[in-house]
Parts: sequence; structure tokens; C-alpha cells
Amino acid sequence: MPPPQPQIIRVIDLETTGNAPPAHAVLEIGWQDVALGKDGRWELYGEGGSILVNPGRPIPPITMAIHHIRDEDVADARWWHDVARPVLDPWPRRIALAAHRASFEEQFCTPSLTHGADWICTWKCALRLWPDSPSFSNQVLRYWRKPEGMIHERGLPIHRAFPDSYVTAHHLRDQLNEASVAQLIEWSKAPGLLPRVRYGPDRGKEWREIEEESLIGFLGDRDPDIRFTAETEMARRRGGGHVGRMTPQELLL
Repeated sequence: MPPPQPQIIRVIDLETTGNAPPAHAVLEIGWQDVALGKDGRWELYGEGGSILVNPGRPIPPITMAIHHIRDEDVADARWWHDVARPVLDPWPRRIALAAHRASFEEQFCTPSLTHGADWICTWKCALRLWPDSPSFSNQVLRYWRKPEGMIHERGLPIHRAFPDSYVTAHHLRDQLNEASVAQLIEWSKAPGLLPRVRYGPDRGKEWREIEEESLIGFLGDRDPDIRFTAETEMARRRGGGHVGRMTPQELLL
């Protein structure tokens, strides 16, 4: 009898005709699994793959210029409802799904297609675990972190579903080896906790450095990530946290 297959977290990436379903539709789905090894460490598992999808509508030139998938490439491809569930729901082995900025994928990968799976957003988790990164895009994290074991060519070309999911899987692997599945899911359900101010006179500063008057202004921001971060920082200050850069003692903790 073959040994039982391990439980997995499936990292996915979509290429689409745009970012607002149902007006836009999926062109390609890619995936790469990450599994917990017998040694207690998470590692990439299996070869992953990708499938082209017929979107049922013309591909706008502005998005074709990003992923280079043409109408003729998907004319004979299967429809999304025929492709999605087998990829998204390898039940019962799958613990969760993951994607970089998962809110985008979740628009197309609805609960009926995912069996109500939990999601891990590697972007939101990177904000928490690697706040010193110069940026938090999939590709900047790739070159800033230089994940161990990544085969450079398998992560190319960018903006195609399998290479992007392959890169994201390396980020997820390392995040899972720093924090629990439950913790990553919890962070992913909340808005993003931004390490630095995005705009205005305090742009680039850590949130703990800015004056309270500026912080109060961000509490009403339209961006939920900025509001959440400002609220979190305000709560820290109300709990006795000081304003300014971290002290040497705090950096050692």
C-alpha cells in the first residue's frame, strides 16, 4: 500500500481579462502545493501546473499586454466552471488555499468552488513577518528575500499563472516555517497591517513615528488597510506605547 499523501496548502494564481467579475473572467489558473514534512518543516510539494480557460469574451489589449495570453490561445480551452473545482478543491487533503493579495483570487474562486476553504494572503502575512522589505509585491519579495531552493527559470515569465504561484509558494513555505497555519489565516482575514506610511508628509515613516494629529487623520482614510493600521497604532499608544522609533531594548525583544 502506498504511503498516505500529506495534507497540503494549495497556492494559486489567476490571469484574467480584468479585475471585476462578473464583467471580467479567468483566462488561466496555476497552482503549486506546499506540504508539512515528517520533520515538521513545510516544503514545496509536487510539480504544480496550470490550465488555460476560455473566458467567453474578448481579452482587452490592456490586459493582454500584461500576461500575453491572446484570444486564439484560449479559443478551444475549457470553461471556468469545468476547470475550477478540481484545482481549488482537492478534498480532503487541502487545509487551505493561498495567494498573493488573495482578495483578488477570492473574487473569482467563490466558496461554492472552493468548498468554503480558508485563505492565506501571503501579502498580508509578509507585512507582518518581513516589515523591512522595500516593497511587498510577489516579485520584490522574491529578489529581496532570495528564497532557498527557488529555481529562477521556473518563476518566469512573470504574470503567468504557474510561475507566479511557484514564486508565491516559496514565500508561503517560509511564512509557515515562521508562524502557524492558524496565525496566517487570522492575519489574512484582517486588513493589511502596513509597516510604513504610504503617502503625505510622513510618507515612508514607521507608523509609531508620526505625530498623533497625523495619525488621527488616517483614521478616516478610504483605504481599509490604512484605517486598520492607524487604529492598531492608536490602540498601541492608548495602551502605553511610546511615540518614536523603536528603542534598542525593543529591537532586542
